[in-house]
Order: sequence, then C-alpha cells, then structure tokens
Amino acid sequence: MPTGPFASSVGIGRAEPEWAALNRVQETVGKDPIFQAGEASEAPLQLDGAILSGDLSTVGSCDLLIVGAGLSGAVLAERCSRELGMSSLILDKRDHIGGNCYDYVDEHGIRCSKYGAHLFHTQFERVWDYVLQFSEWIPFDHRVKGLVPDQDGVKKLVPIPPTQESVNTLFGERIQTEEEMQAWYDKERIPPPSGDPKNGEEAALSRVGPRLFEKVFKHYTKKQWDKYPAELDASVLLRLPCRTSTDDRYFPDPWQALPMRGYTRIFENMLLNDPNITIRLNCDFFKLKEAGSLPSHKLLVYTGQIDSYYAALGMPKLEYRSLRFEEEFLQEPEDGFFQEAMVVNHPSPDVSFTRIVEYKHIPNQPTAVKEGKVRGTLIAREYSSAEGEPYYPVPNPANRELYEKYAALAAKEEGVAFVGRLASYKYFNMDQAILNALEMFDNLKETGKLEPKRKPEDFGPGKGDWLVRKDTVDFVVHVKACALYSDVSTQGSKLSFSSAEVFEGKGSRYGPVAPLKSLEDAIGFNGI
Repeated sequence: MPTGPFASSVGIGRAEPEWAALNRVQETVGKDPIFQAGEASEAPLQLDGAILSGDLSTVGSCDLLIVGAGLSGAVLAERCSRELGMSSLILDKRDHIGGNCYDYVDEHGIRCSKYGAHLFHTQFERVWDYVLQFSEWIPFDHRVKGLVPDQDGVKKLVPIPPTQESVNTLFGERIQTEEEMQAWYDKERIPPPSGDPKNGEEAALSRVGPRLFEKVFKHYTKKQWDKYPAELDASVLLRLPCRTSTDDRYFPDPWQALPMRGYTRIFENMLLNDPNITIRLNCDFFKLKEAGSLPSHKLLVYTGQIDSYYAALGMPKLEYRSLRFEEEFLQEPEDGFFQEAMVVNHPSPDVSFTRIVEYKHIPNQPTAVKEGKVRGTLIAREYSSAEGEPYYPVPNPANRELYEKYAALAAKEEGVAFVGRLASYKYFNMDQAILNALEMFDNLKETGKLEPKRKPEDFGPGKGDWLVRKDTVDFVVHVKACALYSDVSTQGSKLSFSSAEVFEGKGSRYGPVAPLKSLEDAIGFNGI
C-alpha cells in the first residue's frame, strides 16, 4: 500500500535523479502578481457579482468579443490589451474562468481539477517564458503507472509508457540495457502483411508486438475510443512510444512544472486586474446572439465547437469523445493515500474506467495537505463517453473530411476568428494552445489579421512527443532534453531523411527547442 505521495530521492513529484536532471525547471520560478499584492488564499478567488451575473446591460462596445474563457481566449485578451491597448469582452457559459484548465480547492481542502488532471509540459521556450509572468511554478515530472496483468494473470503496477521495468515485471525478462530492450522489441514486432499498416492494430503490432499490445494498448484503446485498434486509422497507434531506457517520465519535454497555486491562478493574473478586459460568465453566446443582445464589437473571437457555430445550416455534427468523472472521497485511507501514484491506468477489460486520478499526490496542494493535516483523499475514476463535454476529436477520415467543410465556411466568415481546439477540431496540449494564440497575435500585429500561422495538424499530435505532416515536412523529436530538426519524406509508415540538420538550440518554425545530444537519444519516433 502507498506510504505517502509519489516521490523519488529528488523529491515529491520528481523522477529518479538521472531523469529529473533533464527537467530545466529545478526550483520555484515565475511570479504571481496576485500573491505578491498580498492575497494569501491558495484557492481560486471569489469573483464579483458582475462577472457572474451574465448581465450585458452595463457593457459597452469592445474591440474583441471573445467566446470562451479558456487558454486561447485568455491569451488573446491579455496580449491584445498589454501590447495594443485593445479592449475585450469575454463570454463563457460556465460559472468560472479557465476553461478545462479550471481547478479549485474542494470542501476537504484538496486541490483538484473539474475536467480531469492537467500537466503542464512544453518544448517551446517562448511558451515557458510567457507563462512565467502569471504564476510561480514548481518542478514536476509526471509519471504514470498502470495496473496490468503479468504472464500469470496477476495485476502488477508498472510504468506507462512501458519501460525496461514494465517488460521485466510483466514477462519475466531480465533486461538491463537499452541494447537488450531494443533487441526485445525487434524480436516482438510483427511487420504489417502488406508492408504498410492498414489500421491501428497493424500499426501497434509493428511498434510494440502482440504481448504489450494485448496487455497495455488493445483494451485501453477500446475503452477510450469505443473502437478496437483494428477500427482506427493506423496513424493513431503509430505514435505508441517504445522506450528502451529506464526513463519512466510520461513526457520528454525540457520544461515540466505545476503552477504553485493552481491553474486558475494563471487566468486570474491574466484577466482580472486589467481594465481593458471585461468578463461575463453564465452567458450563452448563441442565445444572446439570437436575441440581438451582443454589444457592438470589431472582431468576434470564437473558441467553441465549430460545428455548433454553423448548427443552423443543418450539417452533420463532428464526433467527439468525452469524459465522465466518478469522484469518491475516502475518509481514512491507509497512510493517507489510496494508490501509489497520482495517475494509475487500468488497461484491462475487466473494469470499465480507463484510469484513477488521486490529486493528493501532486506537490502544488494547499499547505494543509502538504503538512498532513488532511487525512482523507479524493479519487476520480475516469470513464470515456460519447456524451458530455467535448474533449477529444475522433480521428477518422469521415470526421476530417467534415471538418474541412466547416473550415472552408470559417475561412469565408467576415469579422470572425476561429481559435483553439474546439474551433480547430484538434486536440491541443496546453502549450500548443498557448503557442497557437501567441502566433495568431503575432499575425494581428504584423498583418492586421487574427489568423493562425500554421494549420492545426502542423502542431503534431496533442499529447505526442513528435510533430509530423504528410509529404515533405519539418518535424521535431523530443526525447529527454534533446531535439532533432530535419526535413523528412514519408512513405507509408517509413521515413526517409533529407538534409538532416543537428543544431545547437537554433530552434525551428515550431519555436526554440533544446539541442540534440546524439541521434541515439532520439526515441519514440517510428522506431528511431
């Protein structure tokens, strides 16, 4: 049973020393203007009545009418005010700011997330420098465990993505070196019959082999997407990470941290004390629009679902997967904790939830939790669902084709900028959403148009550690604190390299990245 928060010899929330050292965040950094002004609360601030009222009768005209108080809308409001002196009115149908990043302190004193665990990590120095303005940050190396049956059917707690430890524990191997691990993968893998994988199952078997596929990926995929890998596009599972080292960190990015007083504090510092920014919550944009109650504005910034914006046209809806959270507060867990890590995945088909999150493990808990004064613990079982708040676009050709039709309509829409993951039908990690908004702001300054500098797919997979685009592309592979920048051509699932450039921190069109130490350090990208 757990004896305390998930930790290493480096500290709570940290990886083992060899891997923790690769995190460029090694101490508390950044600034929290609200805290510096004397606010001692570790919970979200109480918003004033006007913000919560949903009343627009006292709101005048504005430069930007922003629909959505999440990352994309907040970044644009903050940048346009700070650098251009532009005014914004932010509307949101929810009763809080922060979008899906919103976290709060519950009645037991535990900091938790309303919409599931959020872990900040980035390869983009520009994004890291930006967020340092709005919060103090503490280092955090996210590590995930999975409760997976071994070869005798006994469930064992192992690192996810699988590492040497995972394979040794599940299959009775004695792998001790990266070369031995690579040899194990080479022996396990099953090449696609036709040369190129035709679906997700063929892709997964070519990446991890049948045994890891069956125990870790097959049924988890079914629970997450309500489709077996054989029913999904090959590209979805070609991203499966193949770790050869003992690095059990979930993310390889060079900056990994948690906001000391929660994610909501970031939005409070960005928005609440700016006279150019007005916020109204509990507002339904579409009802206000239909009633003719929206104030005059020069530009509409829409961060909601693009298919909802065009609902009146009667076109089909885009498909999303959602999450349902089943929370339980345990009064007297042994040693104060329910499980050994913050996140424990359950990939087996015998339970219907995908994972359990125990927030008490994270090191940005309020002081009372860290001092052991909160005896109980809060856990959240996560279930994937087709109903509810939209979280994940479903990656298949039909949805992509439908989105392109919506995108064509959006491109012709005068006076409207479509921004963010829902408007782009693309899962953005937090840092990708911030970078996208920053680059759109760059365009506004440079051209007078609030437009993206790249297509959504050019950000690469959300939650992935590489960026890829078909045909000839630029890509970035991030492993440990290293990066490779190159031009490549894709031929099915295989890659041929052209004019590869190993560089010392020069960055790329995707923003500054960390220098590559050696080509051997690059893993997790199509077998490299």
